Amino acid sequence: MVEIERKYLVTNCDFITESNENFRIVQGYLNSNPERTVRVRIKGDKGFLTIKGLGNESGMTRFEWEKEISITEAEALLQLCEHGVIDKTRHHVFYENHLFEVDVFYGENEGLIVAEIELKSENETFFKPNWLGNEVTSDERYYNSFLSNHPFKSWK
Repeated sequence: MVEIERKYLVTNCDFITESNENFRIVQGYLNSNPERTVRVRIKGDKGFLTIKGLGNESGMTRFEWEKEISITEAEALLQLCEHGVIDKTRHHVFYENHLFEVDVFYGENEGLIVAEIELKSENETFFKPNWLGNEVTSDERYYNSFLSNHPFKSWK
């Protein structure tokens, strides 16, 4: 129930040709407090309820609990969510034995592309593809829960 991940900005769209699969994600937050976010997500044809805890000092490690729920339940819960739904396409890119999840955002977050990699430990090494830019792991502005309340388009 612990998630260890690093997050990066994406500098170009070269990842698309390396993408093995992609799917649409729509998600909202029942609670966007960083200490305990509660997320409702529709990912492709499945629904999920996820609870995440506050990250450690590096921002890489935090508690995560997720349960699959029906699409009907997810759609109903999305109606109860805070203002600001996240809409994105997630691309799976396998690179040098690691999976990068690259999110291309739409709507009020259009123009933002972020890649995440889940690791077994904070010290695990991995190779970075040429389309990976600056690391933003510890920058809470790039958390989806923050983006739902403070969209990327409003930053400029």
